[in-house]
Amino acid sequence: MSLNGTAQDVAQRLRDGMAAGVLSFPLTSFAADGSLDLDAYRAYLAGQLATAPGAVFPACGTGEFSALDEDEYRQVVTAAVEVADGRIPVVAGVGYGWAQAVRFARIAEEAGADAALVLPHYLVNGPQEGLVEQVRRIAAGTGIPLIVYQRDQVAFTADSLRRIAEIPGVVGLKDGHSDLDRLQRLTLAAPEGFLFFNGAATAEVQARAYATVGVPAYSSAVHAFAPEIADAFFRALRDGDGKTVDLLLRAFYVPLVELRDRVPGYAVSLVKAAARLRGRPVGPVRAPLTDPSDRDLAELEKLLEAGLALVGAAR
Repeated sequence: MSLNGTAQDVAQRLRDGMAAGVLSFPLTSFAADGSLDLDAYRAYLAGQLATAPGAVFPACGTGEFSALDEDEYRQVVTAAVEVADGRIPVVAGVGYGWAQAVRFARIAEEAGADAALVLPHYLVNGPQEGLVEQVRRIAAGTGIPLIVYQRDQVAFTADSLRRIAEIPGVVGLKDGHSDLDRLQRLTLAAPEGFLFFNGAATAEVQARAYATVGVPAYSSAVHAFAPEIADAFFRALRDGDGKTVDLLLRAFYVPLVELRDRVPGYAVSLVKAAARLRGRPVGPVRAPLTDPSDRDLAELEKLLEAGLALVGAAR
């Protein structure tokens, strides 16, 4: 890796955070009319950070990055930096084509974010050379450290990963493909100290499998509405408590995935609905996402109650 002192420091803080807790991807709060509710967002985020996640990733997929304009994005990232107050790293989402990603990265840098997560680019497919060049151009346009996110149309080869890791300021990779053969090749190709973490949807379901190829860190959408459950799973996995891991997977996480897979967009919509069920001030989703049906909401409520009861019984 080609890192300056700031990037090295950020990478170390992220490494420490990944070992200490789940990675938090907070929701973005909207009012009933769909406008950004910054006061509600600050209150929600303060509650999330009180549970001591390893790092916080505002305005990413769970935070509906693609539904935010640049001014809203600036407000959301600035609020996250202020609420975090240096306690944990703040990694803001950036995306679309490289030119627009640079604009967002500069906003995140000005707002005080520690790093940026490069979300998959918009619409088009590209060859490996183009995927590498996309990252190179974003890195050249900002001084903020970058983590690249591979999922959907973005999937790096080992050779591409080697080249990306040589780009100044690129510190890690988030994986959403769950192709463990490919991921193992990437980890072996990466330089020492390069960060990897599991970014699969409902990552806990695959957390043990990822750990077998040397990637124990993961993001947790469940943390956005039930940090008690997310933290209980994280501790059980870390401590080798297979009985508790299996119990939570069987009774909560796997049924949640089955419910999530019913409707496109439920990976965010269900998370936001569950947060509302718990009284969190997050509001509705923005189009093209839709809120869950009454039937699915009732099922989600029962599942949430069961998950919280399991965690309560374990304490």
